[in-house]
Amino acid sequence: MINAALVGMGWWGKNIAKAIQQQSQELQFSLGITKEIQETQSFASQHGMQLSPNFLDALQDPRIQAVVLATPHSLHAEQIIAAAHAGKHIFCEKPLTLTFKDAQEAIAACQKNQVVLGVGQNKHFWPSMSKLRELVKSGILGQVLHIEGHYSNEHSTKFFSDWRESTTESPAGGLTGTGIHMIEAFVNLMGPAQDLSAMVCSQRTGIDPRDSTAVTLRFKNGVSGYFAMVRATPLFWRVHIFGENASIEALGENDVVVRYSGGKIDRFTCPPIDSLRTELDAFARAIPAQFHSNVSADREAIPYPISPEQMANTIAIFESIVRSVENRTLVQVPH
Repeated sequence: MINAALVGMGWWGKNIAKAIQQQSQELQFSLGITKEIQETQSFASQHGMQLSPNFLDALQDPRIQAVVLATPHSLHAEQIIAAAHAGKHIFCEKPLTLTFKDAQEAIAACQKNQVVLGVGQNKHFWPSMSKLRELVKSGILGQVLHIEGHYSNEHSTKFFSDWRESTTESPAGGLTGTGIHMIEAFVNLMGPAQDLSAMVCSQRTGIDPRDSTAVTLRFKNGVSGYFAMVRATPLFWRVHIFGENASIEALGENDVVVRYSGGKIDRFTCPPIDSLRTELDAFARAIPAQFHSNVSADREAIPYPISPEQMANTIAIFESIVRSVENRTLVQVPH
């Protein structure tokens, strides 16, 4: 069992706590960091957590082995680097950082200090995406030709916060709220991108915005791709890979459709899971056994399924989309 501090206890931080406390066999929160102590005290007491307003309290506490960051995006790089230098393992909510340079520096700090870095991309763990990756690896597609996707939800309406209309914290429309999940999925399946172009079409600005973002990409392996996101419209997730012999489409959390040459169609409905607990359990299992209080000393750590290279490539695309939207031009993606 990893003893962790939850840093940031807003709407999403509370969702993380509810998914973990008394639910996970791998990780628990004994400390919560928030500037809203009075407003959060009842929730923290219900979930067996002490509270502090100071991030340094988590870094200086020898009982804390890991920090989970559910903080504003612009703070991630600085907090990751500080936690790494303090010897704490780090799980950071998406996006890892807002720039490729910051991502490289944050990852380098973790590697230098030999701490595990995990990123909160819970859609990676959806059963539909696990099944899609399994089918892609089986080779049924033949040569891969194209990938496309869409992810939209209504969070900007249902859970509006100031950062959702901030061009600093939330650039390029729904990019940080939804599009980052699609980027991670594409990078995991296709590798790094070579170049891209993107645009945002706004119907209404300000509080509870109405806009759509569309991105067209060319990957280094020669595959084309595009994806889009809309604020706000009913929840929809789709990742669709096209090959010379078949296509594979993940729909929502649990459904996958395979269409073969000749007309045959296979449909799969996967058992549901709690993706928040699954991703945090995966992070905890990536931490060496000597940090755990309840596992055998010879249990081998299992690397977090999103590699540091994939994390960096995701942010390289993220930043390039922002640049393309701002400059209305094709952008070369850094590596």
